[in-house]
Amino acid sequence: MITAAVVGLGWWGQKVLRDLEHSEYVEITRGVDPSATGRDAAAERGIATSTDLADPLADAELDAVILCTPHKLHAEQIATAARAGKHVFCEKPLTTTGAEAEAALGAVVAAGVQLGIGHERRFEPAVLHLRELCRSGELGTPLVFEGNFSQDKFLELPGDNWRLSNAEAPVGPLSATGIHLVDLAIAIFGRPVEVWARLSTQATTFENGDTLTVTMGFEKGQTAMITAILATPFAGRVTLLGSRGWLEIRDRNHPEDSQGWDVTTALRGRAPISTFYPPHPSVRTNLEEFARAVAGETTYSVTLEEMLANVYAFEAITRSARSGKVEPVAAAAGQALDRGSTAT
Repeated sequence: MITAAVVGLGWWGQKVLRDLEHSEYVEITRGVDPSATGRDAAAERGIATSTDLADPLADAELDAVILCTPHKLHAEQIATAARAGKHVFCEKPLTTTGAEAEAALGAVVAAGVQLGIGHERRFEPAVLHLRELCRSGELGTPLVFEGNFSQDKFLELPGDNWRLSNAEAPVGPLSATGIHLVDLAIAIFGRPVEVWARLSTQATTFENGDTLTVTMGFEKGQTAMITAILATPFAGRVTLLGSRGWLEIRDRNHPEDSQGWDVTTALRGRAPISTFYPPHPSVRTNLEEFARAVAGETTYSVTLEEMLANVYAFEAITRSARSGKVEPVAAAAGQALDRGSTAT
């Protein structure tokens, strides 16, 4: 059991509080938010609250912080928490630029603390099954990844919400949902080397876009095709096409309230097989694996190298969405990873 503070008590921060309420691995003892609404909701759960991140960082009994804050704050908050000796779990995206990610991870590595990231889709049972089939070779050589993660939850937000801001959430469909699919593609294919993205605002007034399509090329020749829309009722699908077969995962509901997954597997020479995977609390599973890694019981699933690759892909997609051109994905400078840390 580790003790942690949730920083940012809005929509997702409240979900984290709910999901960890009966956890055997993480106890939330503090909450931080400038908004009285968020603090009041946490206080009703018996959690001590404040408006300043410095308060939990000064608590010698606290092991970690869980950042559910706007993207622009992540790099500085990660570095500040790491320097205070706190382990850090950060909601996605880690940062929006490679330079910020290098600086944040440099602080994590220098402090020797654990870093976790809110890519909970890796922890869904159907995705774990997909990755095992890739590792075992049952699907043959993985060739193409297709994914769609769309939702219309942001239609209810006021126009001045930070999630709809070009400055605070560039390429809105990417930072909201698409970045999860970028992470899954990286988990399967490795390092991306180029991207082409098209962003538009067609059905809303969102200044950071409501419709995104991305094509990603990887260093070994594979391709990922990703769609993320913020004006469509929830749709979630992942397909991996291999040289010997394919597997498709369809979500029954938004991951915020999982209703399970329908999985179809087709291998050469066999009839397709359909399987239902029941609901699973993947957000909690991710946070609990982070806690177990903090305690030294396991190795955290998402490596620092993958986190960096994801951010550099985010940066390239942002450039491509603005330029309309194929953009290279910069290789991580690696300075953040060259200091001999035990963090993974």
